[in-house]
Amino acid sequence: MTLVNFEGVYFSHPGRQVLEDISFGVEPGVFLNIIGPNGAGKTTILKLLLGALNPSKGKITRAKDLRIGYIPQKLNINDTIPIDVHCFLNLGQKFPKKKIYEIAEETGITHLMHVPMLGLSGGQTQRVLYTRALLTEPNILVMDEPIQGMDSDGEERFYRLVNAYRTRTNCAIVMVSHELHVVSSFSNRVICLNGHICCQGKPKSIFADENFIKLFGRFPQKELAYYPHRHDHTHDIT
Repeated sequence: MTLVNFEGVYFSHPGRQVLEDISFGVEPGVFLNIIGPNGAGKTTILKLLLGALNPSKGKITRAKDLRIGYIPQKLNINDTIPIDVHCFLNLGQKFPKKKIYEIAEETGITHLMHVPMLGLSGGQTQRVLYTRALLTEPNILVMDEPIQGMDSDGEERFYRLVNAYRTRTNCAIVMVSHELHVVSSFSNRVICLNGHICCQGKPKSIFADENFIKLFGRFPQKELAYYPHRHDHTHDIT
């Protein structure tokens, strides 16, 4: 079963070709990380997947029961509109209170429910966005560099939270990230993009591919990957 499939997709702005001959599929349970230099077209691929853009050429097919949750890089809120976390989670669609609190408990934001959105830290805001994405019960979770404002402990905790959800529900994760240690630690599939797909496959094979090395150099996986460790303390995503 394929949730989303790109077949020979091109996308261009007037006078500029952004994406050329992009073909890949997204299957349930995959943790797909899209990497590439600035201007490579990574965010454009996410917008095409979300349906916010249409391809100039080629075909994108989506499963009939596709449900997408989306976590953007950042959230811009008008500071003249007071809104707390609970109200934000209900924007556009009112969810049962029990469901909201069950997922908020899972994502660790129950204590933030009546805090104004403008009073949240960067990490807290990303957790709220993650909670809002899960309320739709997605079978694809799309994330565009979702760790803005987090320290390294917060990053790790966030990605472990996301990965645990993927493992439990078989939800596909499609993410853009510049953090190669995240790719090494959590992804099971990688697309290396530079206007076209330079290479794709499992992280270990991608890091050894000459096309990847030309763009990023040799990647010391063991030194930079997150490592498993036990806690005798707690972390917060701040």
